[in-house]
Amino acid sequence: MKHFFTIIWTCLLSAFLLGCGQISETRVIKLAHGLDVKHSVHLSMLKMGEDLKKISGGKMELEIYPNQQLGTERECLELIQIGSLDMTKVSSGVMENFSPKMKVFGLPFLFRDREHIFNVLDGPIGKQLLDGGTKYWLKGIGYYDAGSRSFYTKDNPINTPEDLAGLKIRVMESVTAIEMVKSLGGSPTPISWGELYTSLQQGVVDGAENNPPSFYLSRHYEVCKYFALDEHTSLPDIIVVGTHLWDRLSDQERVWMQEAVDRSVVYQRKLWAEAETEALEEVQKAGVKIIRPDKTLFSDQVKDVYDQYKDNPEMYSLIQNIKETK
Repeated sequence: MKHFFTIIWTCLLSAFLLGCGQISETRVIKLAHGLDVKHSVHLSMLKMGEDLKKISGGKMELEIYPNQQLGTERECLELIQIGSLDMTKVSSGVMENFSPKMKVFGLPFLFRDREHIFNVLDGPIGKQLLDGGTKYWLKGIGYYDAGSRSFYTKDNPINTPEDLAGLKIRVMESVTAIEMVKSLGGSPTPISWGELYTSLQQGVVDGAENNPPSFYLSRHYEVCKYFALDEHTSLPDIIVVGTHLWDRLSDQERVWMQEAVDRSVVYQRKLWAEAETEALEEVQKAGVKIIRPDKTLFSDQVKDVYDQYKDNPEMYSLIQNIKETK
C-alpha cells in the first residue's frame, strides 16, 4: 500500500512539474495599441508576433489588443509603467511627455525629406533617443513610419497660415504640437484620438492634423472635406517595451524580440508607403479636396519656434546634429 501511494505521489509530482514546465515554456507578451486592425501598424505587429514565435521556436509570442481596447496611448504607457502591460506603440508626440528629448520630432519642418528622416531614426541619434525613457520604465526598441502630418478641416480650406487664424485645431497631448499650431495662428485643442470623430461632428474643433492613412482609416474624411498637405511635422511611431519585462528577459530572448521588431519595421514602412497612396486616392473619391499649399509660407512662419531652444544647449545641439545628418 505504501508503495502504491509512493507511485501515486510521484505521478502527481511529475504531472505538476510538467505542467509548470509547460506554463513557463512560452512567454506571452501583452501588446496594446490604439489603431484600427486594417492599419499598417497592426498588420506589422501581427507579423512581429508571427516572427517572434518562429524565431524563438515557440518560446515567445505576442497577445495583441488593438483599437484602444486597453486605453489611449498615454494610458497604455502608464499601464506599462506599473507592469500591467508589456508593450505598446505610441506617437513620439505622446512619448515626449515621458522622454523629453523626443519633442525634437515635433519641431516643424525639421527634416528635408523621407530619406533624411530614416537616416536619423536608424542612425546613432535615433538609437540614443529610444533609450531616453528608461528611467521612467519605458524602453524604445524601434521606429514605425508615421509619415508627415498635415491639416484637415471641416469648412475652411487651408492655403496659407493666415487661414488657420481663429480655428480650433485638435492636437495630441504634446507641448511641441501645441506650440507649433499657435505659431501658425491656430488655436490648439488637445483631444484623445478616440474622441476626435465626435468632436469634429459636434464642432468642438474645426479641424485636426495627422497623416493621410490615419485621416482615411478614422473616417474623419466623412466630416472634414479639406486636406492641406503642408506636411509640417514628421513624428515617428515608437515601439515601446516596459523595463519591467525587458529586465526579466534573458539575453537570448532580447535578441529574439529585437529581431522580430526589426523585421516588422521593414515590413511596416513598405505597407505605410502603399497606405499613403491608397488613402489619398480614397478620400478624394469621397469628395475631399486635396490642397498642396506653398510649404515655405508655413516654414517661414514657424522659424521662431527654434529660437527658444538656444538657451537649452543639449536640445539645440540635438537639433543641429539632426539638420547636419546626411
